[in-house]
Amino acid sequence: MLVIPAIDLKDGRCVRLRQGDMVAETVYSDDVTEVASRWQQQGAGLIHVVDLNGAVDGEPKNLPHIESVMKAVRVKVQVGGGIRTIDTVRRYLNAGVSRVVLGTAALTNRALLNQACQEFPQRIVLGLDARDGRIAVKGWTTVSDIKAIDLLKELSGCAIAAVVYTDIARDGMLNGPNIPALKEIVECSSFPVIASGGITRLEDLRTVRSLGPKIEGAIVGKALYDGKLDLQAAITTLGLTH
Repeated sequence: MLVIPAIDLKDGRCVRLRQGDMVAETVYSDDVTEVASRWQQQGAGLIHVVDLNGAVDGEPKNLPHIESVMKAVRVKVQVGGGIRTIDTVRRYLNAGVSRVVLGTAALTNRALLNQACQEFPQRIVLGLDARDGRIAVKGWTTVSDIKAIDLLKELSGCAIAAVVYTDIARDGMLNGPNIPALKEIVECSSFPVIASGGITRLEDLRTVRSLGPKIEGAIVGKALYDGKLDLQAAITTLGLTH
């Protein structure tokens, strides 16, 4: 299981939000490349980057900063936020990004998802961001009527590399992941699953890992930046892959 540090970009800075609220931000660094390099040095094998402005606006807003991250690290990077066209998918993947995360587009533009999966098999990650089990889109500003598990079942035939499941109510709150919801996603998914939201302690990582071999990794954000979880120690203590 991978421990995956998150870098959330807003206005070119590394921030963390509470429950996706663009106003409730904490700025951790103005130097995104330094942050990415730090996670690489501590043993990360994959870094999860989100363009928060892009997620809300529907187009990349922090591309120069993401490109600088790509130049600064050798580890794999997956990027999400505001990827709504095939040209944007191509631009990121051609720039060296390992995988792109489609969230809103997966729900609102099935043709784009299908085209992206056909053109770049196993390089598209499905972003399932849920509030009370229902999918949120457009930077979590809108909650749909579609249940996460229903969309997951619909997409079972796509060449998707993995699913990132984020429980919005847990995100940035440091109160542990929503294990029952995550377990349901794992049981329904045809794809590897990455847990996101609320992971704070080593015990949270152990619990997520216990959900079985389908768990590819766990994204950790605020707990790393606040010093509640040490990335290197987590990888070493749990004997996790990196």
